[in-house]
Amino acid sequence: MLYFIEVVLPLAVAKTFTYQVSEAEFNYIQIGMRVAVPFGKTKIYTALVLDKNNTPPQLYQAKEIHQILDDKPVINLFQIEHWKWIASYYMCSLGEVFRSALPSGYILESETIISAKQNHDIPNEELKDDEYLILEALKSQSSITIQEVIKILGKKTVFPVINKLLAKGALVLEEEISEQYKPKLVRYIKLQDEFLQQDKLAELLVLLSNAKKQRELVLHYFQLQAKEKGPISLKKLVELSGCSATIVKSLVDKAIFEEYYLVKDRVAFEKEENSQFTLSEAQQNAFDSIKTNLEEFDVSLLHGVTASGKTEIYIKLLEEYIQAGKQVLFLLPEIALTTQLVQRLTAYFGNEVAVFHSKYTNNERIEVWNQVLENSPKAKVVIGVRSALFLPFSNLGCIIVDEEHEQTYKQTDPAPRYHARDAAIVLARQHKAKVLLGSATPSLETYYNVQSKKYGLTELNIRYGNVVLPEIELIDIKDKYFRKKMTGHFSDVLLEGITETIANGEQVILFQNRRGFSPYVECVTCGHVPHCPSCDVSLTYYKFKNQLRCHYCGYSIANPTHCHTCQSVDLTTKGFGTEQIEMELKAIYPDKNIGRMDQDTTRGKFGFEKIIDSFKNREIDVLVGTQMLAKGLDFDNVTMVGILNADNLLNQPNFRAYERAFQMIMQVSGRAGRSEKQGKVLIQTYNPYHNTIQQVLSNDYLGMYKEQIYERKNFKYPPFFRLIKLTLKHRDFDRLKEGSLWFYNVLVQSLPIPVLGPEEPAINRIRNEYIRTIMIKIPTTAHLGNTKAIITKMRNSFEAIPQYRSIRVTINVDVY
Repeated sequence: MLYFIEVVLPLAVAKTFTYQVSEAEFNYIQIGMRVAVPFGKTKIYTALVLDKNNTPPQLYQAKEIHQILDDKPVINLFQIEHWKWIASYYMCSLGEVFRSALPSGYILESETIISAKQNHDIPNEELKDDEYLILEALKSQSSITIQEVIKILGKKTVFPVINKLLAKGALVLEEEISEQYKPKLVRYIKLQDEFLQQDKLAELLVLLSNAKKQRELVLHYFQLQAKEKGPISLKKLVELSGCSATIVKSLVDKAIFEEYYLVKDRVAFEKEENSQFTLSEAQQNAFDSIKTNLEEFDVSLLHGVTASGKTEIYIKLLEEYIQAGKQVLFLLPEIALTTQLVQRLTAYFGNEVAVFHSKYTNNERIEVWNQVLENSPKAKVVIGVRSALFLPFSNLGCIIVDEEHEQTYKQTDPAPRYHARDAAIVLARQHKAKVLLGSATPSLETYYNVQSKKYGLTELNIRYGNVVLPEIELIDIKDKYFRKKMTGHFSDVLLEGITETIANGEQVILFQNRRGFSPYVECVTCGHVPHCPSCDVSLTYYKFKNQLRCHYCGYSIANPTHCHTCQSVDLTTKGFGTEQIEMELKAIYPDKNIGRMDQDTTRGKFGFEKIIDSFKNREIDVLVGTQMLAKGLDFDNVTMVGILNADNLLNQPNFRAYERAFQMIMQVSGRAGRSEKQGKVLIQTYNPYHNTIQQVLSNDYLGMYKEQIYERKNFKYPPFFRLIKLTLKHRDFDRLKEGSLWFYNVLVQSLPIPVLGPEEPAINRIRNEYIRTIMIKIPTTAHLGNTKAIITKMRNSFEAIPQYRSIRVTINVDVY
């Protein structure tokens, strides 16, 4: 009998593959294990076992696997089912979900290994310099990798050199797979057992009487042992004694000390004393309402105003599920938010909290993965951004999705282009778990589901401690410019507010949702604006680095001293970003600390923590930032928030523009006056009578909801229609135009629903690829599965046409 396994590869291929195994391997392998398999002529990939059977493939000869990588499954069946749903619903391949879900340390790929051919004899004069360097390196070591060759030669294009040496018969290539994860080992020290007896110990001290430092180290060891009551790490012993590690080594060499290693978690948290709290009456009522709703509904919404104390309610809910022995997932929209929340949750739950996001190292993420897989007490609560959804939960009780309205829950690139909130609801249904969505400004879709009685609703309309909502004031900057009352980008009212707040020893947050110094540089003489050569966008000016940079492909040039077209030296910047606001403030308040929080200042692993801690510790007087400081952060000394240009948010080419503008302004406003003193929010706008601005002024969420839901119904947008966007990309403009028209016409003929396009988006070229989009609107009454099947069939037909095969098509379901 023949034995086969069905595997998925971490590649964007639609189907799974069958490989042959021996009987012993077949009996050993379990579903969810990783195996290394050959694919193509030379490559080896990590594959995931989905099924075992005795049926050989019909269309190809099954290859044998390379090796088994695990001794137990790293994926469970819940995950496989969830991944299949994501692949099906979001119209991508299971391989793409697999690649996105697993920490990259678990997805090993073959690394090309180069070694010298035995008995090759090529005279040095026949070798070029680069070839000679590679062969010399192989004399000192048996093999090297492609990456090492790049370092040796100091250039990236090394394949031509390697190919020439292969042609001369000097090298051989082999594909080797290597495990990347290594557990963290900590060195510990203990005294040899024989010296634990009293008489032997006395002998030892006499023996070391001439070696003063070694004798001191042994005495310090006993001192530490009395205090620690457990294993003693080398690091602690060296710190306490003030001796160097070489003295420890000499004692190990003399067989007095013994060295050993223990595996230690890379991330561990300490529980704080006095972290207990009691809910206020309003919070307790909301908590009881949530519990009642979750008995009736699988999903419930907590609609609480900013600073109403939603986090405390979450903590009490978490506690109930943990006591019931369940795992809990806490999803957040931004890594920046995890900083404060982790501090609050670890203070309360200690080392029962695990954190999972991309700023953690590969090894740290694998450790969290293993803790969740083993249902470890160290991962009872998992806090993370959308990728935490893929962790191997086996005993999930509840998922909390905080700030559920945030657009960052939707993945845009690469596939799978899933929405974490919606995928979390499906995951919870598989585990028979409950979902709590929380927001001060819920998304229209969620609130529509509440109104349709699909979700439960709990409202919390008062701030914690009965703190008053901030006072909002609109500033008409069109009038201020006319009356010459603007200093840079600040109106006189805003500057007075900042000055007064700082004088009172309080802090200010200023919001401008654009990074850099200014969006573009323009020639005053001829109007020329420097553009990115690869993308259809102007280059953003960064004054600190004195360069122009593209936010799409990373291209940058030094800031020009003269116009590239007419050679005029009269250049000016247009618009403004966070960097410009920071510089203007430093000029106005030279003796104050001005901070900035945007994508450019938070690049490092602890970038967020440094800025948030400095601001919380009152080291920064004014913090300028983009949308990342608008969400869920809690600073008790902030009494004023300034929004520098609200119109930027309103004038976006998106059907959600007004909804997002309302949410963003309300969220930013909510950072003000979160303790005793009432906060103040100053909004600079050219259009103070705009409906959305007026709804913000009166905190009228329901008014905004009714207005926008009416518009959505009229113009066939969610939640009444589902949107699927097809994006076509190619370097040849004419071929793309022709191909997108063909695709559009076929879709119109096949689908009895609105199909829009093909249109050029606002930015119609990125990284030298032209872009066309087609939008399909599917009414909620139409069968979604059948529509997707037709789209997939049309896409396959499109890719079968030779001249269109090179056009890249990406599908985005539920455009956000």
